[in-house]
Amino acid sequence: MPPAQRHPTMADVAERAGVSTSTVSRTLRGLSTVSPEVRARVEKAARELNFAVSRQAASLVTGRTGTVAVLVPTLDSWFMGSALSSLAPLLRAAGLQLNVYEVPDLAERTAFFEHLPARRNADALLVFSFDLTDEETARLDDLGMPVIYVSRQVAGRPSVYVDDVAGALHGTRHLLNLGHRRIAFVQTAGASGFSFSSDERLLGYQQALTEAGVPLDDALVVSTRAGDKRAAAEVLGTLLSLREPPTAVFAEQDELAVALIWNMRRTQIAVPERVSVLGYDDQPLADWFDLSTVAQSPSDMGREAGELALKLIDDSGADHERHVVLPTYVIPRATTAPVARPRDEGERHTGGEGTLGRAPS
Repeated sequence: MPPAQRHPTMADVAERAGVSTSTVSRTLRGLSTVSPEVRARVEKAARELNFAVSRQAASLVTGRTGTVAVLVPTLDSWFMGSALSSLAPLLRAAGLQLNVYEVPDLAERTAFFEHLPARRNADALLVFSFDLTDEETARLDDLGMPVIYVSRQVAGRPSVYVDDVAGALHGTRHLLNLGHRRIAFVQTAGASGFSFSSDERLLGYQQALTEAGVPLDDALVVSTRAGDKRAAAEVLGTLLSLREPPTAVFAEQDELAVALIWNMRRTQIAVPERVSVLGYDDQPLADWFDLSTVAQSPSDMGREAGELALKLIDDSGADHERHVVLPTYVIPRATTAPVARPRDEGERHTGGEGTLGRAPS
């Protein structure tokens, strides 16, 4: 039986490449402080020796785990899927693993913040779409690692997000420019304790109306459960039962907008002839349904968050209060159109704006 062969060590790689062991460590961890020429020599020596880095051993030497943790409220969403699909390859290319903590309800959330399982198990934590309390934010501050907030703006801490106020403002302006003055805003409501930028989008909607001199009407701001056709039907009935019903509806998520359109068409309310509908996100279903929407890019958000995490991990002197703000765009499609006037339908003009969006009796 042949004698057991000794596994090559980092010192063996350093000797063959003619560099120090610390240079080998920096090279194999993908740090940018190594020149391209030295990196090529070290990688060549590692290949020739069939050297593989032990993550546990590297952690003992460097104090790093080689892992980035992600805290998400759910994995069952277009937003999370798109963001993680761009984040994971970026981290893999840097030699880092991705560890996902899903906390879909208040009990799981309480347990996470009580035990903080990411402590000592990650080099950075990315927090997606959470409206945290001051106490929860302070708990994360004590982790002793970079914490990057994604799809949330958190003062004094690294954040990557879109300007939801500006996005909703521009979306509402689109409807105003089409002549609409009775514009409803439909939010999603849930008991999970998580926020998906609802407050910022509502604020942008309100700012656009105020800017245009249109009085705010609380009756036009309603909430419903996401992904529930019956709930969408109920909120639509509430809006169409108003003395002056809306001529346009701005839904804060594309799924909600599609559910509202489905119910309108089911009851012979023409979109956009009777009621224009605008969504928010630009998910694939928005294109399928030809839905006008305010577009954001979660894949860009995930990539920017990953790059910021790598920078903060590698450079302790980097800006730990940096904010990366990504753009939104209004995408006009077939579900928004100029407001219908009574004369457009061969009706006698009564001078009452409230009749413009009424459903047929």
